[in-house]
Amino acid sequence: MLRQWGASMKKRFSWPVVILCVIGGILLGTQVPALFSGDNVIQQSQKLLEVLNTTVKNYVDPVDTQKLVEAAVNGMLGSLDPHSVYIPPEQMKKVTEDFQGSFEGVGIEFSVVNDTITVVQPIGGGPSALVGILSGDKIVKIEGKSSIGFNNDQVMKALRGPKGTKVSVTIVREAVKEPLEFGIIRDKIPLYSVDVAIMVNNEVGYISVNRFAQTTHDEIVKAIETLRGQGMKELILDLRANPGGYLDQAVLAADEFLPAGKKIVYTKGRRDEFDEQHFSDGAGKAQDIPLVVLISRFSASASEILAGAVQDWDRGLIVGETSFGKGLVQRQYPLNDGSSFRLTIARYYTPSGRLIQRPYSIGKSSYIADAMKRDEIEGENITHSEERDSTRPVYKTAGGRTVYGGGGITPDYIVKSDSVTPLSESLIRKNIFYEYTVSGMGNALAEIRDRYQSKFPDFRDQFRFNDAQMRDFLRYARGKGVEIKEDQYTRDRKFIEARLKATLARSLWGNDGWYSIMLLEDNQFEKAMTLFPEAKKIAGLR
Repeated sequence: MLRQWGASMKKRFSWPVVILCVIGGILLGTQVPALFSGDNVIQQSQKLLEVLNTTVKNYVDPVDTQKLVEAAVNGMLGSLDPHSVYIPPEQMKKVTEDFQGSFEGVGIEFSVVNDTITVVQPIGGGPSALVGILSGDKIVKIEGKSSIGFNNDQVMKALRGPKGTKVSVTIVREAVKEPLEFGIIRDKIPLYSVDVAIMVNNEVGYISVNRFAQTTHDEIVKAIETLRGQGMKELILDLRANPGGYLDQAVLAADEFLPAGKKIVYTKGRRDEFDEQHFSDGAGKAQDIPLVVLISRFSASASEILAGAVQDWDRGLIVGETSFGKGLVQRQYPLNDGSSFRLTIARYYTPSGRLIQRPYSIGKSSYIADAMKRDEIEGENITHSEERDSTRPVYKTAGGRTVYGGGGITPDYIVKSDSVTPLSESLIRKNIFYEYTVSGMGNALAEIRDRYQSKFPDFRDQFRFNDAQMRDFLRYARGKGVEIKEDQYTRDRKFIEARLKATLARSLWGNDGWYSIMLLEDNQFEKAMTLFPEAKKIAGLR
């Protein structure tokens, strides 16, 4: 989600007992009452207040006033656009953590498997990693009390807590007879927006960014510097399924790839104070690196800003599927009960003048579904002939290529993501890949760890599941309620083996291991790897 933060964010609004205060707070807080006459605002507020008072007084059952008020706020914002929303207090803490980039706790990624908390991986350098907790460990007690049957919320409530406080956990580990006791001192745990930064061969670097949070630009700069130190000469930047985030972080990230004085994005609102223009400063660390950007139909908002700037300036190639199409800017306004609301205050435009926002008058559910139903023709789309018959407005890139507004970013090379059968979907949905590696392999996981822990290239290039092991995996999946159809397994076998191997790799080497394996079966990535000559040509790089 794209947000804009400013001094007016610091304003606090009184949470109302009555609708009148809600309306007044929203309208005054967002500084839009100039749209209406004062008399009209008061008149409409009084109407809502009358409905609320009459309902509270006369409804057949007792009424929760707060729920009525929140429903009114939701309805009011929902009538504006799909991205102006109300955020209840209980959701705000999670939102803040996601975008400020940290929380306080023990530092593990976990999954509840067969009612047992299972460590997916300890976060590198975090409190759990420091005391020796490993991937696959099963947490059976917290503070001496059984944690069997905990749901995700209960796990987080038990393990998160203020920095410096201690929590004890009892762990069962494969190949270790007795339970292990650990005392973990909670600490601040970073939430990274760069999932991985790896070299995929001697020259090509790969960076995957999952959102644009408070630390994203710094993470990208660090990733670029690290990869350059490892010999990177070309870069694939993966923004697939990146839903966006902070506007300023998208601007700073785009700035890394552009020469000085290039417009990156501009915003236009009804009020002049929300109009902004952002330009590159010429200090970017990656201006000379040939670039391919991967996007998907789930890439939105801030990720579309970066992709749009790259495309409009012919700085690199965009590969994948047409992005979501969210070109509205939200500002978040806090309320004093811990809730907030986000209000659309402007639209953003790419350097060529494109509005990326898709029409949303069709209704919210159809608006979302429409982005998922596109049937694009795969292939080279440098001249954007795929959209030639569109009624969308026409624009030109810096090099004179035609591009279109009003419907997301359409790639220069359209490559649909690989589809899988219902069998693979079921295996993923039921978390069978992970469950098998931690519960179904017996001592094999420990044996693989002992053999390959310090030899990832050998694991990547040599290890594979044999036929007997794959039959055992299918037997395990059947036992978990997955219907195995042989024709579907035959079609998906290569994918299933790769995902199972990648799941193992993640338990040993984290995201570096996961991506290094899964990218080998990624058709969009595979296409991107072939396009650097064209990316150099379009960007005027040698």
